[in-house]
Amino acid sequence: MTLHLPDAHGALRAYEPRTEPLALTPGTPFTSRTVFSAAHVVADPYADTTPDSPAAVDWDATLAFRRHLWAHGLGVAEAMDTAQRGMGLDWAGAAELIRRSAAEAKATGGRIACGVGTDQLPGAPATLAEVRTAYEEQLAVVEESGARAILMASRALAATARGPEDYLEVYGHLLHQAAEPVILHWLGPMFDPALEGYWGSSDLDAATDTFLDVIAAHPDKVDGIKVSLLDARREIDLRRRLPKGVRCYTGDDFNYPELIAGDDQGFSHALLGIFDPLGPLAAEAVRVLDTGDTDGFRALLDPTVELSRHLFQAPTRFYKTGVVFLAWLAGHQSHFAMVGGLQSARSLPHLARAYELADRLGLFPDPKLAEDRMRTLLHLYGVTP
Repeated sequence: MTLHLPDAHGALRAYEPRTEPLALTPGTPFTSRTVFSAAHVVADPYADTTPDSPAAVDWDATLAFRRHLWAHGLGVAEAMDTAQRGMGLDWAGAAELIRRSAAEAKATGGRIACGVGTDQLPGAPATLAEVRTAYEEQLAVVEESGARAILMASRALAATARGPEDYLEVYGHLLHQAAEPVILHWLGPMFDPALEGYWGSSDLDAATDTFLDVIAAHPDKVDGIKVSLLDARREIDLRRRLPKGVRCYTGDDFNYPELIAGDDQGFSHALLGIFDPLGPLAAEAVRVLDTGDTDGFRALLDPTVELSRHLFQAPTRFYKTGVVFLAWLAGHQSHFAMVGGLQSARSLPHLARAYELADRLGLFPDPKLAEDRMRTLLHLYGVTP
């Protein structure tokens, strides 16, 4: 049956949903790339909360989604930006998420890495010593869980640091004491405006030099870096300057196919929020790449970029709304509610376009379920063609 989807100009357009999904099944582990999907959390829709209340999480549905990603061979990047870290999920909720997901990973044999930040600090300006202590507390939780640590960019450090030397001091301290090599995370201000000027400068060339200085001082303690700047050329230049043995995990949700495919001088691994809704298709593409078939890999993954660019369009930090929306349409959760009430962060025309692009890709395991849920949402918004 035809759906009538609203566009950004208030007009309705007819869309014929597809009737068959892509045939995507779990397969063998990847051999050529290490791939993490940053995973969303599922809210408890029956909790009596407000947008500024502590997050109420549906733990069963949240962990079930992680098992879905592991079943397709993907690693899970836990308690990251995609999990609404700092946008609905506070440190207490993140710590519980880390403990539960790490235990589930151990039980199922899944790969997991978890975010370490400073979001337990109050909003008031912190000292460098308080920033270090906050990082240390979270690092201990992740290490005790048995997961790999991802040192996330810190709003508190960005607000407190006077220049590159403060970043070198804080990160050097953390890397010195880390029990295992960590992943360093550079998240650009398009994802979080509070991170403007990270690494001590708004000049990205100068910031890159400081970032590389941190790595060069402790290369044995850095498993890799995750770069989320949405700038493919800069990521390629940066990965070519990394010490031997330090991986580059692309976080570029605009240019990931070309960055993962790589060139004659190297390639990026992946740690991506878009691989939450793309999980099975992304896994199939990487298995094709494992065979050496770069063209086949690009043929599968290139068509997904239009959807990703749509979900991550400015204001980029609200991409989580589209990710959770697609999880609802795909049947991974029974509702479209988010912690912090973030389901309201994108418009109906935006969500309608996300549905159309995902449906064309065959991402929904049950296209009829997705169509029915999209129709319900349209009716809720008063669309009655």
